[in-house]
Amino acid sequence: MRAHDLTVGLDELELVYPTPGVTLAELLQAYYGCRRNKRNTMNALAFEVDYESELLALRDEINSGSYVPGRSVAFVVDKPVKREIFAADFRDRVVHHLIINKLNPLFEHEFIYDSYACRVGKGTLFGINRLDSFIRRCSQNYSRDCYVLKLDIRGFFMHINARRLFSRLSDFIDVEYVGADSAMLKNLCEIVLMNKPSENCVIRGKPSDWDGLPKDKSLFYSPADCGLPIGNLSSQVFANFYLNIFDHFVKHDLGLKYYGRYVDDFVLVHESREHLTSLIPVLRNFLANELALELHPKKIYLQHYSHGVRYLGAVVKPNRMYVGKRTKGNFYDSIMRHNAVVAGHVPSNAECEAFRASVNSYLGVMGHFDTRRLRRSMVGKHVRGWWKYAHTNGDVSKIVLRPNAS
Repeated sequence: MRAHDLTVGLDELELVYPTPGVTLAELLQAYYGCRRNKRNTMNALAFEVDYESELLALRDEINSGSYVPGRSVAFVVDKPVKREIFAADFRDRVVHHLIINKLNPLFEHEFIYDSYACRVGKGTLFGINRLDSFIRRCSQNYSRDCYVLKLDIRGFFMHINARRLFSRLSDFIDVEYVGADSAMLKNLCEIVLMNKPSENCVIRGKPSDWDGLPKDKSLFYSPADCGLPIGNLSSQVFANFYLNIFDHFVKHDLGLKYYGRYVDDFVLVHESREHLTSLIPVLRNFLANELALELHPKKIYLQHYSHGVRYLGAVVKPNRMYVGKRTKGNFYDSIMRHNAVVAGHVPSNAECEAFRASVNSYLGVMGHFDTRRLRRSMVGKHVRGWWKYAHTNGDVSKIVLRPNAS
């Protein structure tokens, strides 16, 4: 059965389930959204072999109340920082997309303008530019003093209280969601939030991979009823929702005009250093009392804007923005890995494409800043062995593969 055939037959199939529940059309939409970035994984390919039957079975489980999440794969990544990831089973990712498809339009009306993570058009570059705009406006185009307070939360994802989050999410759905399937939606949210993937997961890699990872950054050590697995779309969006009351507290109760947040990394800009200093215990108490979260005591940054602010992989200074050291270091490491691939043998088409995609991703990020000299230096000095198979364009903003590169 083709996707078109499946869609055409939806009306007839839905007659079997007259009570409010998830439809095949909704699951199909969630499936297409889910596979957009995961299509080449083994899990996704196995699902795609017979996705019609998989979606029918998933629909039946959800509507009958028998849906149970599968096993996640746990592993550790080192870039950009050391982090524990739980990759959910593909069919569970479809469920996550289903939930977020239903709730995101409502969340967008609820979220403040300046929360940036996991929102269309509001990624890291948007957050960096907003901070630059805050500083310009607060300092009246660098003509008077202003200060930047930067804070984050200790072990944020691992200390989100899932029961508290679900209670607020359930209340939100009762008030804002008008679909007849609200009971089903709340049930799915509870299943996803209360699932503990650390109790039934497949470990990829070695136990030593976890060496050096702080316990407050691991789901294996999170407190009871706490923790959202990093790696799931639902975790990222629900984390935004969890901190939404904090955003409104800062913007509206405290009246902070220049405030922005990316996940748990937030900045406040004000003309008074003393006022920002006085806010630290207020913010700390709100997070502790309302969200059971703790400000990271070693990550409190308060300085005059002229010293420059490191934020979301960039350094914001008056009239200019630089790429951060971590981004430059990661770019160098990526080049070295690809140089090792090409050393001593002719690269395959896949290896050539991987080199092109990797280098261009960094060049694309750097292209948003004043980095022409840096781009020429990084590519010209460090790329080795690839020039028989690729070349750069004039301003070193991208790598182009030569015809028949391999």
